[in-house]
Formats: sequence, structure tokens, C-alpha cells
Amino acid sequence: MAISEVIAALTLPGVERSARHARVFARDVLGEGHPSLPDVQTCVNEAFTNAVEHTASGRGGTVTVMLSLDGGDVVAEVADDGALGERPLMRDDPLAEDGRGLRIIDALTLAWGTRADGHRTTVWMRFPGPPPLRV
Repeated sequence: MAISEVIAALTLPGVERSARHARVFARDVLGEGHPSLPDVQTCVNEAFTNAVEHTASGRGGTVTVMLSLDGGDVVAEVADDGALGERPLMRDDPLAEDGRGLRIIDALTLAWGTRADGHRTTVWMRFPGPPPLRV
């Protein structure tokens, strides 16, 4: 997935309380009135929490959140420090206790997927624009 223009990026400690900072970062970058902001914040939170819970990021590492523009869409990316097992994958059972975060992401985005970068994994999520006014 080629990104046209990076708006902003932030690297945070891989701890649960950092998810709040990731949501605030999205709000500060997109602006409180952006029509996709609630969905961006929810999905960034889910991907961030998954990174802390299921990857090396949550064992003393970091998580990077990046917001970009691609055409008229906003793209949010959450990159972890490396999977401890399998990379993110949506479960077949919609009632399963695990995998709900990816189902939420699937429901709220125009598209989403994962990209391997060596041992690291990036979850990318596409949302309707417009670009933030600050760009």
C-alpha cells in the first residue's frame, strides 16, 4: 500500500495506558470536527491494544501510530515490535472471545489489512476523508 502524504507519526511505550495517548494524537491531528474521527480513534485504540497484548511491544517495546493521506482518504497505521505468535488475523467465529478488535476494525473502515516489515507488523486502516484542516 503506497502512502501519498504522511501527516504525523507518534511512537509510544507499549503499555496499555498509552492507548489513550494514541486516541488523543488522532484527535489532535485530524481535529475534533473530522467526520471520521470517532472511527479512527476506535480503530487505532483496538489495533494499539492488540499490539500491546499480543506482540513484543507489550514486553518493554513501543508502538508507532502514523496518520497519512492517500487520495481523499485518511490512513491510520499501527506498527508493533514483532508478533509473539501469528500475525493479526480475523477469527472465523464472530462470537469468539478473541478477535473482536479486528471485527470492530473491519466494520468501521473502508478497508484494512496487515503488512509485514521484517519481524514487525503494521495494521493499516483506511477511512473517508477529508484531509484535516491543519495539513
